[in-house]
Amino acid sequence: MTSRRCSRIPISSRYFLDRSLPFARCCCSVCTVSKKIRAEYIWIDGQKPTAKLRSKTKIVEGPIKKVEELPDWGFDGSSTSQAEGHFSDCQLKPVKIIPDPLHDEQDVLVLCEVLNADGTIHATNTRARTRAAQDKHADHDVWFGIEQEYTFFDGNKPLGWPDRGFPAPQGGYYCGVGSDEVFGRDVVEAHAEACIKAGLAIVGTNAEVMPAQWEFQIGTLGPVEMADQLWLARWLLYRIGEEYQVSATLHPKPIKGDWNGAGAHTNISTKATRAPGGIKAIEAMCEKLRARHNEHIAVYGAFNEERLTGKHETCSIHQFRYGVSDRGASIRIPMATANSGTGYFEDRRPAANMDPYLVCGILVETICG
Repeated sequence: MTSRRCSRIPISSRYFLDRSLPFARCCCSVCTVSKKIRAEYIWIDGQKPTAKLRSKTKIVEGPIKKVEELPDWGFDGSSTSQAEGHFSDCQLKPVKIIPDPLHDEQDVLVLCEVLNADGTIHATNTRARTRAAQDKHADHDVWFGIEQEYTFFDGNKPLGWPDRGFPAPQGGYYCGVGSDEVFGRDVVEAHAEACIKAGLAIVGTNAEVMPAQWEFQIGTLGPVEMADQLWLARWLLYRIGEEYQVSATLHPKPIKGDWNGAGAHTNISTKATRAPGGIKAIEAMCEKLRARHNEHIAVYGAFNEERLTGKHETCSIHQFRYGVSDRGASIRIPMATANSGTGYFEDRRPAANMDPYLVCGILVETICG
């Protein structure tokens, strides 16, 4: 029997990223009858000092309605810094599925935890620790929102930067408009649209202080869901960058000198901080964070000392302080929170390349412990 493919859907996923074409999928009889779907298994590897995302495609019978319907899958851990060559098998355990916005209607993205060959939790599986912290402190009802900064690169230089020398000094790029101020907006908009189509809780984007640097925000979500969604949003950012032949780096200080670094400011609230008089709870939490400053810095991202210098809207990595509306502090208490006496606070220390499972996990452990 000759297989049929809908003539209205090009093979290339660029169709879904082309701004001149509708960001939509076909619903003709050919497409809806087909049962084979793509499931993109996504996981976090064991590279150090900063883990990377990996993925591979499994063709399965669709539709897939629940993550439990997907099988575990093996991979070569010796090629991802997660096993030795003489005993290299690792397992992928699906834990979350979302619609794949880059392919057909029923295709899915599958976030996985990494397990050892015997089914036990792998040493690189940081999600498991966050699950444990979330379950232990569930009565605190902790909410997170994360601002993910990143920098576009074209080859070995930031996107839009001159081949020699530097662009004009910082000042006009933050939330800028115009081709002389911002670079990569088409990628940013394609990424935001993909996140929306995938059902991720993206709430905004903006150009950042350094040219070619951008930010997207996700939240408000519980600890595990927050980290899950941020990793999936990062995967979509990298994947869409392939279509535009640009790369997105999360290095906290991609360009040395008088240029802003890239962070992942983490906004937190609990049942206590959202209640009347919550500002007192926030101040008490800040003192707990002060006591464990070095422990937090240890999991807040590699090369963060290059970013946390006390300049460029940061506090020195060797200091801890908090203040109202202070972007040079370790912890910023928003003016709205201070005025109302209730709300959230912002941990400005995490680097852009941080593992959100580790960050959300240690924050829950510290402020709720």
